[in-house]
Amino acid sequence: MAFETILEFENLDLEKNFLGPNNQKLDLIATELNVKLNHISGAITIDQAINKTNESLFIKIKYILNVIKELLCRGQQIEERDIIHIIMLFVNSENNDLTAEEILDFYQNKKLVLNTFEGKKIIAKTLGQKKYLDALEEANIIFVTGSAGTGKTYLAVAYAVNLLKKNQIKKIIITRPAVEAGEKLGFLPGDLKDKVDPYLIPIYDALYEFLGKENVDKYIEKNVIEIAPLAYMRGRTLDNAFIILDEAQNTTSNQMKMFVTRLGFRSKMVITGDVTQIDLPNHFASGLQEATMILKDIPGIKHINFTKYDVMRHPIVAKIIAKYEEKYDKI
Repeated sequence: MAFETILEFENLDLEKNFLGPNNQKLDLIATELNVKLNHISGAITIDQAINKTNESLFIKIKYILNVIKELLCRGQQIEERDIIHIIMLFVNSENNDLTAEEILDFYQNKKLVLNTFEGKKIIAKTLGQKKYLDALEEANIIFVTGSAGTGKTYLAVAYAVNLLKKNQIKKIIITRPAVEAGEKLGFLPGDLKDKVDPYLIPIYDALYEFLGKENVDKYIEKNVIEIAPLAYMRGRTLDNAFIILDEAQNTTSNQMKMFVTRLGFRSKMVITGDVTQIDLPNHFASGLQEATMILKDIPGIKHINFTKYDVMRHPIVAKIIAKYEEKYDKI
């Protein structure tokens, strides 16, 4: 078997950073690309036959390795998550026109949302998340769809908290439809809000992370932060507010129309959902699916669709989502 040099290193430090401890990063790259990459002193080699039998794959692999190397040369820290994200972006057929410079620019100029209560920086970690944050800056209403783990709601809450801290809004409103996702709400104690609150635990967790529990409790007490079922939005005009509708795939057409027409002056709305997780009875159409179709051409409204390439959980989650997408495509 003949091998061809596909990447060379100018110095030992760069080589060590690229390979990782015990060649862990190189092994990850090889696994994700499903090829055998060999390390010899000062270079990475690949089976020469790949270039002859699949030239486009050979070029793509070389491109990916050079992007990772260039990021390291520019002083960027590259973690396992970054390697997988870069590979996914270039392997994804939807990104055939994606340039290395766009990837390099993204990693060199990551968009900061805010620092958490404990000082952790919240930034865009994928190109999809960067587009989402750009949309949050530019639009009044943002529809964002995609699977769990893409940061749809988390980033919206972070952005809302940032605006609140800057006094650019007076209120954060977070709501969701009271639809039973296979579970029964009836046995839970309390009124409608009490029944829905357990389903909003991830949002409370995000608020605690950004503001601290004591501050969140004070804001809720003063009605600066309002977390309520969607039914509580009816008849209101929401000015000077950042409003998040979570799990919007479970809204009906009438509920969605009611919600988006609540928008007041100096306000933003974010509407998040996963259209593969609709829990409505079969005779109801999803208000989210309808709205993304009929409201797509209105200035001031943007639509972001996250894919498996934006999943920020364990890398295997993206592969699980891909398998389910294959199944749904065949149905």
